[in-house]
Amino acid sequence: MTQYLADAHRTADRSAPRADWWRSAVIYQVYPRSFADGNGDGMGDLPGIRSRLPYLRELGVDAVWLSPFYASPQADAGYDVADYRAIDPMFGTLLDADALIRDAHDLGLRIIVDLVPNHSSDAHEWFRRALAEGPASALRDRYHFRPGKGVKGELPPNDWESIFGGPAWTRTQNPDGTPGDWYLHLFAPEQPDFNWDHPAVADEFRSILRFWLDMGVDGFRIDVAHGLVKAEGLPDLGAGEQLKLLGNDVMPFFDQDGVHEIYRAWRKILDEYPGDRIAVAEAWTPTVERTANYVRPDELHQAFNFQYLGTHWDAVELREVIDASLDAMRPVGAPATWVLSNHDVTRHATRFAGPPAGTQIRAAGDRELGLRRARAATLLMLALPGSAYLYQGEELGLPDVTDLPDEVRQDPAFGRTEGQDGFRDGCRVPIPWTTDGSSYGFGTGGSWLPQPDSWAGLSVQAQTGDPDSTLELYRSALAVRTEHPGLGAGDAVQWLDAPEGVLAFGRAGGFVCTVNTTGAPVRIPAPGRVLLASSAVDPAGYVARGEAELPADTAVWWTV
Repeated sequence: MTQYLADAHRTADRSAPRADWWRSAVIYQVYPRSFADGNGDGMGDLPGIRSRLPYLRELGVDAVWLSPFYASPQADAGYDVADYRAIDPMFGTLLDADALIRDAHDLGLRIIVDLVPNHSSDAHEWFRRALAEGPASALRDRYHFRPGKGVKGELPPNDWESIFGGPAWTRTQNPDGTPGDWYLHLFAPEQPDFNWDHPAVADEFRSILRFWLDMGVDGFRIDVAHGLVKAEGLPDLGAGEQLKLLGNDVMPFFDQDGVHEIYRAWRKILDEYPGDRIAVAEAWTPTVERTANYVRPDELHQAFNFQYLGTHWDAVELREVIDASLDAMRPVGAPATWVLSNHDVTRHATRFAGPPAGTQIRAAGDRELGLRRARAATLLMLALPGSAYLYQGEELGLPDVTDLPDEVRQDPAFGRTEGQDGFRDGCRVPIPWTTDGSSYGFGTGGSWLPQPDSWAGLSVQAQTGDPDSTLELYRSALAVRTEHPGLGAGDAVQWLDAPEGVLAFGRAGGFVCTVNTTGAPVRIPAPGRVLLASSAVDPAGYVARGEAELPADTAVWWTV
């Protein structure tokens, strides 16, 4: 048995407003094209998400973060936005968005939407006009247009490289057909970077914030929050090695101090609205201390803890990053955040299925080992002080799909020789809801990426009611987290003595978490009564003997 709690825990009232809700929130990321298809076209959409909101309430999360659904040519799965105030027809309409927000609020769920301020689509009106009007267009100042180097301007303005591979510059053609200036795109050529030194850009995004806040959203996840401001003069990098998005190197286009002025202005807008509206930064920084700069009291509310996401399944490493995270957030009064998977990295059930190999890997590994470690890692994450983020399907124990045919992949980095790993489609395969059907309940018309045959047994239908399933483990864990006074918000843990390879810590209210990261059972004194375990244990025997045997790669929650 993996849990020992009555289903009554799941019926806790989550609809009552809570001040500073974000300090302890569990936030569930929905990747719209892969969550639920409401019209049978093989692509997920807003009506599909709306129909599944009761599932998310029953799961026990506090808020839902939606990846981009804006009008877009979809060169990078919607992260190339053509109109920030319109819904792409593939996902629905503004009326669908309004209905989704209202239904979520009726269920006691909050809605966080993705905001993409570093770059637009090359189909954005500003950029299209900047090209059509030629070098004299005033709109070019809203992006980074520069003359090229070389005798005839045939070389890029500097040596920056795209995250997705290749140069970060593309040369334009003037209206008369002659070669023109170059424009900067840290990602795909279809994603020109905004120039945040131009006041019109700042004005536009303040207006966009208000548009969606007026629609009723509860917050924003800020894409590439560390990239808006570039070093003055756009200096050469001179590094010689291709940049990786998930790296921690100091770069002249990432984590510049000027971004903080932008977020101080945004915080004033958020504070004008009732209901604790929030913003969370996707900020890849060299250190967790630099990440803390984004969540000072007058800036953003949260920042993703990517240092934690990238930590190996190792007790020493985990304890170090937990301590560093809590220590960095404490002086600025912000909650630590914890995350194991998202739409850009290999699912942790696959990352933990073999030797340490980074956050983007291509090998399937040992499925049983990966799932056992993933379940334990989840209980560890949910026991830590602060806020936690879940990625759709991890509650089903889904692995990455590592054997997708090349012809179906849509990651814009796929096929390029350098840059970010182009295999992110593996974590974006539509999730299974039922044990049968053309797409296991995702929709009635197949799915935009093929699902493995084995996913029938991992579906919501197959796992619901099975006390040993990963889905029921998540449901129980989130119920305990809501009910137990020692879990949720906080800024410290009390480390307890433990054997090598084991983490043990206490929190207020008589809560203890123990985690065995080794491949063999380990005996420890039993801290109390078992609340929940990630794999089979003997709770009655522990009480009788006063000691516990932690199975390999297992986490146990205790009440003292």
